[in-house]
Amino acid sequence: MQLTGFGPTGCNAGSMGHVNPSRLTGPPMRLRLGGQILPMVGHVRMYVCGITPYDVTHLGHAATYVWADAAERVLRWHGHQVTVARNVTDVDDVLFAEARRRGESHTMLATLQRASFEGTMSTLQVRPPDHSPSAAQHIGHVVQLAAALLDREAAYERDGTVYARTSHAAAQAGVDHATALRRAQEFHDDPDDPNKDDPLDIVLWHASGPDDDVSWPSPWGEGRPGWHAECAAMVLALFGPSVDIHCGGGDLEFPHHACEAALAEAATGVTPFARSWLRAGVVSVDGQKMAKSTGNLVLVEELLKSHTPGAIRLLLLNRRWSEPWTYQQSALDEAEATLERLYGAASTPGNPPGAAAVPGALLDDLDVPTAVQIALEDGGQAARTLIEILALS
Repeated sequence: MQLTGFGPTGCNAGSMGHVNPSRLTGPPMRLRLGGQILPMVGHVRMYVCGITPYDVTHLGHAATYVWADAAERVLRWHGHQVTVARNVTDVDDVLFAEARRRGESHTMLATLQRASFEGTMSTLQVRPPDHSPSAAQHIGHVVQLAAALLDREAAYERDGTVYARTSHAAAQAGVDHATALRRAQEFHDDPDDPNKDDPLDIVLWHASGPDDDVSWPSPWGEGRPGWHAECAAMVLALFGPSVDIHCGGGDLEFPHHACEAALAEAATGVTPFARSWLRAGVVSVDGQKMAKSTGNLVLVEELLKSHTPGAIRLLLLNRRWSEPWTYQQSALDEAEATLERLYGAASTPGNPPGAAAVPGALLDDLDVPTAVQIALEDGGQAARTLIEILALS
């Protein structure tokens, strides 16, 4: 069942850039995110950690991007102009290794997987970002970032590799030393590198080795950027020294997000780098995080063969955004049934107060479960508003 043209001003999800002035002249609408009020005036800058384009899109990826999309839609519905950047990490050792395994160029592999990902996002009604920077396009900005950190003595160079002093990032993220070392190893930050002043320092610029077939020139010699530096450089290049909302997966809090913020703040002197963080809870299957390495992927393209995009969105959204969760087929079936109930509720006259209560719930830490409950109980405009804002049609 498709529902369109049912919003307060007759707009549908595709026309949410046209703001209803009445949404700006009533009582102030304040977004609460992560338990804190996040005041916004007009323009909102949002950065979303994007994919490394070496494989197909799974449900864990989709959770991050659907939540970021939901946050954007809630802000737009309340009259904010939102500029979204979602990057593509097309300079990465995992991508290079997969390309070699397939006997393809890394640029061709990245292009094909990126196109596949963007098609999946479109099917899930995730709005295209305003900016889609790739790491390969921002090599020069990584070099500038490394130079700035060297100037501030927040980095050092050894044999053509530039390291950033980021040992403080773990404590700032609330991560103990032993856990930080383990996480650094998991994310290939090589804490055992003997050239480091501290095991938790990270690489800004990798010097090329004899077996490396992908490199760029720099003041320190041929090499390639480090992963954490790529995101920091892209944010700084696109938005300046800070963003309002930084989105990503819950597993990226340390070391990636913590080090990214540490690099940007050390280079610019501006804090905080991100006013708020929206990290979608990690998705697991049978007790293990969904990942290619564990072989437990639930592919979005497979789910779409038997379920609607709206049901998949509702599966991902009808929970607290930060909480880890376990995927079960029964939960997707339940989401499909709940969506049908919402469509039925939307077709009734309903109870008018719910139409205002739904947006209020979504402003309160993106509380979709409460908004769904209100929509089902009050029906009518409440259900139609929820379906519109969250693009469930």
